[in-house]
Formats: sequence, structure tokens, C-alpha cells
Amino acid sequence: MNLIEELTWRGMYHDAMPGTAEHLATNAPVTGYIGFDPTASSLHIGNLATIMLLVHLQRAGHRPVALVGGATGMIGDPSGKSAERNLLDEITLRRNQDGIRAQLEKFLDFSEGPTGALVVNNYDWFKNFGFLEFLREVGKHLTVNYMMAKESVKRRISGGEEGDSSGISYTEFSYQLLQGYDFVHLHKTLGCTLQMGASDQWGNITTGTELIRRLANADEREAKAYALTGQLITKADGTKYGKSETGTVWLDPTLTSPYQFYQFFLNAADADAPRLIRVFTLLSQEEIEALEAEHNAAPHLRVLQKALARDVTTRVHSAEATEAAIAASEVLFGKGDLATLQALDEATLLDIFAGVPHIHVLRTDFEEINAVTLLSEATMQKIFPSKGEARKMIQAGGVSINREKLIAPEAHAAEMPLLAGRYLVVQKGKKNYFLIELE
Repeated sequence: MNLIEELTWRGMYHDAMPGTAEHLATNAPVTGYIGFDPTASSLHIGNLATIMLLVHLQRAGHRPVALVGGATGMIGDPSGKSAERNLLDEITLRRNQDGIRAQLEKFLDFSEGPTGALVVNNYDWFKNFGFLEFLREVGKHLTVNYMMAKESVKRRISGGEEGDSSGISYTEFSYQLLQGYDFVHLHKTLGCTLQMGASDQWGNITTGTELIRRLANADEREAKAYALTGQLITKADGTKYGKSETGTVWLDPTLTSPYQFYQFFLNAADADAPRLIRVFTLLSQEEIEALEAEHNAAPHLRVLQKALARDVTTRVHSAEATEAAIAASEVLFGKGDLATLQALDEATLLDIFAGVPHIHVLRTDFEEINAVTLLSEATMQKIFPSKGEARKMIQAGGVSINREKLIAPEAHAAEMPLLAGRYLVVQKGKKNYFLIELE
């Protein structure tokens, strides 16, 4: 597989230094790396697009290296930022690094061999690197003029798009030197000749190639270093991709449940789905084009979105988690029975019914009342305005509790099967749902 051709048809390729394509074609395997900033305990959807660059590098017969920035994470990358970030302590960074490594292992093949993936931590080579030593061995090789010409630095000095006039600290200004030296170190120790990243990382990446060139002096054989960047993933309207209404979409199931994750991709706009399925899945061009044709013939069936959501959720979580998410997503469409609801864990149940009225009832009251009272008088937020209306609709077969038709208006509430020990899903008519929670 030709890496650049693969990235190009998928819409993932942005730019590369001259000679990169030839270097990849004539040197196999090439060792290439991408850095990941451990500012959180989990990677997110935006990171996943970058991970896919490493996945395709490995599929093309090369060796991927994932660098977890334990040292640079203590500094903070100014790229794409309008203000300086809070610095994290070493214990927090270590915890974040462990979480990120576990996630990377889901996507890359870490087996022994010339193309086996590696995870490295730049704290390992920076922790004993003295300040004066770093200035002498690294700092003197790049001018301030060169560093200030980088777009990420210029934007911060000028106030950026948001008009922040706080400028940039020396700490963040030095970030590109640290990232540049990462490339130097990996070049020396692993024979790494390629650094990749998102397009907003071009300035930091080329600082590394420039450092390698200057430190190599006149020896061109030692100066081989290349850069390749991928497209930033944005929506059709140009806005940044990777956030839902509730915030960032994480790869960690405790931060973003598999159900929420699946729903995020399932709800992708028709204008975005063709690009997303190219970036986030490993489906072939022929398979994707066939799905697009099927989708275009019946857009309401959301064939593209379903294929995208199933594929990505399975690789990020598991096939079992995906099937559970699909079953859960169908609950609001009237599918599934009591057993389906009882199989849901509490977090997924709350995710599914997050947008419906949430009614609280005291457990002591619940144990003493009947169905009609529960639905009309047990709470301030009433499902029915009166007992009479509740009784009438129950007798007409228009009320269900946990997917089972409520037949007897005088049935004891305490006999109703609770979900996760404290919830009832009430359906009034065909489309009106309520979630009752016992307190």
C-alpha cells in the first residue's frame, strides 16, 4: 500500500516535505512517529484521526512509534491555543500516560518485528537533561527569529483570533525546541526519519527536521528527516469535529459510554458522513463507494452512518459493546421488551432517556400507591393532570410501564419491576416517554 496515495483518497493528506514520498517508497520499513499530549487520561475523537495516520503507516509496511509527551505535557503546546494552559504535575501525567498507552494498543500491532509499534515517553530522555546542557546542545542551533516565525507563536504574540493580549510565556515559547529535540532523539536511537501529525503541527514538526539537519553538519546521510501532516477533521460547515452537545467525545467508556459514542457517529450529518467513514474506518474505497450508492438511494435509512458507527464503536470498544449500543439505540423507537430494558446498565439507561422528563418519587410513597396515583398525583411534575385521565388512557391501552402494557389502573406500584433497582420507563401514547426514579 502506498501511504500517501491511501491518505489522499481518504481525504486525510494535507502536506509533506519534498522527498517524503520517495523516502517512503525506497526505504522499508520507515520508522515514523506522532506525539500525543497527555493532558487528559483519555484520548478523544480528534486524537483518533491522528492515530489513524499511524495505523495507515503500519499497514503500508512501516514502523509506527507513538510518543507520549510526559515532558512536553508539563509545558503545554501553544499551537491552536489562545491562552496558556495550567501545568500538570508528574503524578497526573503518569496516570494519563498509562490510560493513553492502553488505548493505543487497541489500534496498533505491537508484536515483535520490523514493523511492530512502539510507545515511548519523552520524559525518559528529558528528566536528566540539565537546563544549561540543553541550551548548549540544542538551543544554540535555532535562532529566535526562526522560532518566532512559526504561525503558532506569531498568533499568540499578536493576540490571535480571540484578541488575547497576554502574549506567550518563555515556557510555551520553548515548546517547539523540546518537540524538535524529540525528533532528534528518536532519529539517533530508533533511526526514526518521519514525524507526522495534524496540519496545525507543521511548525513544530519542521523545527525537528531543521534541528536534525543542523546537528548533522555536512553529513547528508545523517540529515534525512521528513514531515507529513494530515487534514484537521472539521464538519461540512468548517467547525471543529469531535464534540457533542454534552462535550468532548472520549475513547474511554467511563467518560463517554459506548452508547453515547455510537450515537455520536450515528447522528453524523449526511454532508459529513462520506468524509468521516474514510477517515475513521479501514473500509476499502470500493466498499465505501458501494455504501454511498446505497445511502444515496435511500438517505432516510442512514446506511453510511450506521456502517460508520458500527465500525468505529467496535474498534474503540468491542463487538459486544456495539451490539449493546445498537439495541439500546432502538429502545426509543419502540423496539425491545422488558428484558431488553433490564439488560441495560444504569449508565446506558440514563443516556437513552437523558432527554425525556425525569420524575422523582419517594420510595416510601411508591410502595403505598397504585398505578393511577403514581401517574397523576405522586409528584409535582404529573404525567397525567388527573386520576380520571390516567385511568381512561390505561383502560384504552395507551400506557406502558417498562415496555409492558398497563392493564389495571388500580395495580400496586410496588409490584412493578424496577430497572437497575430504582427506575421505571413510562410510555404515554406512541411518542411520550417519562423516566421515574425512586429516591
